[in-house]
Amino acid sequence: MESYENLKAGEKGAWLSIITYIFLSVSKLLIGFLGNSEALLADGLNNSTDVVASIAVLVGLKIARKPPDKNHHYGHFRAETIASLIAAFIMISVGIQVIIEGVKSLTDESNVVPDMFTGWVALICSIIMFLVYCYNINLAKKINSQSIKAAAKDNLSDSLVSIGAFIGISGSQFGFFWLDTVTAILVGIIIIKTAIEIFKEAVLELTDGFEIEELEQIRETVSNNPDIKKVKSIKARMHGNQTFVDIIIVTDQTLNVFESHQITEEIEKSLMEKHQIQNVHIHIEPQ
Repeated sequence: MESYENLKAGEKGAWLSIITYIFLSVSKLLIGFLGNSEALLADGLNNSTDVVASIAVLVGLKIARKPPDKNHHYGHFRAETIASLIAAFIMISVGIQVIIEGVKSLTDESNVVPDMFTGWVALICSIIMFLVYCYNINLAKKINSQSIKAAAKDNLSDSLVSIGAFIGISGSQFGFFWLDTVTAILVGIIIIKTAIEIFKEAVLELTDGFEIEELEQIRETVSNNPDIKKVKSIKARMHGNQTFVDIIIVTDQTLNVFESHQITEEIEKSLMEKHQIQNVHIHIEPQ
């Protein structure tokens, strides 16, 4: 089934994030310690927590691939949505911690100048993380994965964090010690903002919410069928990377069962071609 294949493809993105985060975390912590850079050390700790978030996404994708059982007749697809929530919570905690550490450093008068080499490391790590973001955001769009989309947003936030570290370290070379603090606080705000967006999308899905504009596009596709007199009702909800649609249509009462069935097949085909929707329940009312 295509949905399960997409989930398997999504695991590649999760693994890419995990491997990259482990490599960057170890590199930043080691070089940050040797180069006396608080900013790079904080960035490295940030990446270490991202490993946990990426593992949560990977576990969510693996659970989502489990076939339906007696307690989950629709499968386990929402496991990846729960993984998105976990990733959002971890991002929020990291963002808050970054802000707290930034505010604390306002009273720090040590003014220790880090080695500029740590700044270049931060910049290189930012580029690497941005490339991972590009891979994952394209993958998320291709397979329609909420959790990989959340992971991609986390990748982008981490790229911005590393840029912030580079700016702070560079500023300290010219005596602008406050620049590190201001940048850290701004980056913390960006992380929290991104996490809140991920949280809202996941909650919308878990509460069976659905984007109004997308629902209207589905209604328009169904209404274009010339054999339908009226689309009486249309509802949709997300179930992991799948969309479930329930439709009530009104048709001519003189149609027989075979003709009515043909109409439902035409609707299912058009929804699959235009919106990649595989799960459609159609109820026909005669008039």
